[in-house]
Order: sequence, then C-alpha cells, then structure tokens
Amino acid sequence: MHVTEVTGQKKVPVIVEVLEKVDLRKITKARFFFKWEQIYNEATLYKLVFADKPIIIGLMALVDFPSEYRIEIKLLAASADNVGKQKYYEGIAGCLITYAVKQSLEKYGSLACVSLKPKTEIRQHYINRYGMQTAGQQLFLEDAALFNMINIYDI
Repeated sequence: MHVTEVTGQKKVPVIVEVLEKVDLRKITKARFFFKWEQIYNEATLYKLVFADKPIIIGLMALVDFPSEYRIEIKLLAASADNVGKQKYYEGIAGCLITYAVKQSLEKYGSLACVSLKPKTEIRQHYINRYGMQTAGQQLFLEDAALFNMINIYDI
C-alpha cells in the first residue's frame, strides 16, 4: 500500500499494524480528533504508518460482526495535518478502508461486507470516493466494490 504526497505526487509506502496500548501515549485528541483510549477495549485498533518510520498518520477501529459476515469501521481518522486542503498525504482513509476490506474477505469470502456510519457532512464523500452504498444510517461495501478498493489502494 502507499499514500501519495500531495505536492510532488510521490508514492510513499505505508503499512497497517495493530495499535498497541503503548501507542496510545503518542495519540492526542488534537492530532486525531478523538480520545482513542475510550474505544481501546471495544474494538480492535489499527494504525497506518510509513513503511520506513513509525510515524502514525491514520487510525481505525474495527468491530467484527461474524453473524452478519461484516466488519464495521467504528472510527476512522487521518492525522490533523493530513486533512483538508493543506494535507501532506492523500489516500490515508482509502488505505485503512482497504485493510478492513482485506480482513473481511479473509474471514468471510464471498459473503464479506464492510460498513461504517459516517458523520453527515462526509457521507456523500464516502459514496463518491469509495463507491459505498447506503443502508439506512450505515454505508457499506460488498461484492465487486470490495475488490475495487483493493485494486485502487493495495498496489
């Protein structure tokens, strides 16, 4: 996987790892817009870091619903310096969503589904950018849309 530098369009390799409890000390609300320690015991947390240095640029919380063949993205955030028009890197959310997609496909095969409940103001962005479909308050990816995410972000 990679993110892209906004200024030079250089592709920078990244990896997703499980967030360890010691990592919580590095995560501030100012940088990631949420107190991630509040959800540490409710979900499995993941961090997106550069492949060559342990700088966290994205976070995601996943909850597995085996009876529904679904993994829910409970929280998803790029670091504050990678949000909006002044961001340094593009593709952080796409990489994290793709990681959730791969986890779901690995566990549930052809029945796999990834969902999230977005904030109202970015709902349309998820539909337009990632091809998510509406299911009430939730948005989801299934079938071909899962593989589309892998084809775009897991190269």
